[in-house]
Amino acid sequence: MKLSGDIQKRQSELTALTGDEGLWTELECDGQRFPVIAKEFWTFRQRQASSLHEISYRACYKPQLPRFFIERLTIPDDMVYDPFGGRGTTAIEAALLDRRVISNDINPLSQMLAQPRLTPPSREAVSERLAIIPRITDEQCDLGMFFHPDTENEIRAMRRWFIERRESGAFDYIDAWSRMTATNRLTGHSPGFFSVYTLPPNQAVTRKSQIALNKKRGQSPEYRDTHALIIRKSRRLLKYLSDQEQKNLRTASETARFLNCDARHTSKIEPNSVSLTVTSPPFLNVVQYKNDNWLRCWFCGLDAESIGKSITMPSNINSWSEFMADVLKELYRITKPNGHVAFEVGEIKKGSIKLEEIILPLGLNIGFDPLGVIINIQNFTKTANIWGVDNNSKGTNTNRIVLFKKRSFIHSQQL
Repeated sequence: MKLSGDIQKRQSELTALTGDEGLWTELECDGQRFPVIAKEFWTFRQRQASSLHEISYRACYKPQLPRFFIERLTIPDDMVYDPFGGRGTTAIEAALLDRRVISNDINPLSQMLAQPRLTPPSREAVSERLAIIPRITDEQCDLGMFFHPDTENEIRAMRRWFIERRESGAFDYIDAWSRMTATNRLTGHSPGFFSVYTLPPNQAVTRKSQIALNKKRGQSPEYRDTHALIIRKSRRLLKYLSDQEQKNLRTASETARFLNCDARHTSKIEPNSVSLTVTSPPFLNVVQYKNDNWLRCWFCGLDAESIGKSITMPSNINSWSEFMADVLKELYRITKPNGHVAFEVGEIKKGSIKLEEIILPLGLNIGFDPLGVIINIQNFTKTANIWGVDNNSKGTNTNRIVLFKKRSFIHSQQL
């Protein structure tokens, strides 16, 4: 199948999506030229996104990114997919916009963080449920570097409650929401979390590292009322949800699918069924999911060690390219004719390696038509600085999205 190399045709489609304003350049890969447009397409001001997204998860993009593509490339009831679901940003945003959703992640923690937000309970229901969850357990405490003894006791009692409820079949959507909210509050850098001040924000460092941090800061864990903090966080998550958004979430929840598969092998997704994929893949061992999420996994009754072994984290460009080629092949299978894939790639190695230059020819060889690259220029946030990321030397200072289109068979033959 020969695809058009006419850059004007691709730029025309990209212009229809983004508008003509912005800095236009070109990128050449495998003898074909692709348009590149750069400007600030969306703002990252937190309050301009739904409060329901305020669940911290390392290496997640802002909800404005999937919204940009969902609004422009799909209509209500279309299927939107993310093969690397993470905290569920794409799935939640698609559901809020009245789309059907599929979210996949090899880490089952992803589903535990995302699915409950499609069926949010009332604040009153959360309060009533917490009132019957014990605060005391006979388990031995060994997380004193993070939590006050009474706080840890509450955490352990809550953890046992959720596990026993799941084993008995009594676990319901209120339990799922409460567990999700508690998981999000385990560790962090403010009194709104269960723990003493810890870094990175809302991820657990090792016990040894936390002991060293406590010594350096001259701090010790103070008591935190875990039930009160769950209620407080629930109130914040639900604060700005409109009646229409809640209705859209309920509708999406009826058909939503949360998979726990290798993104290269998703046989449960039908061929030619997905209108739009918006995703951001793992980048060359930049994020250590097992190390970041060991405490969350423990709380949710998951085995962080086995999960870590199941997560593919390519260590070099060649293995990353092979992995992504297989992912793109699977995405081509499930994407509808004239459907799209928005692949957020970013920069690594201090910007010396731009992954769009790898992804573009991979998608082209598989059969996609790469329409080009959309670069959203952003300013770093306070959170980025906490992570030790600065504009000039580390991390990703732009969103770089490769946009693919799956041409219809007839159109492809004509090209």
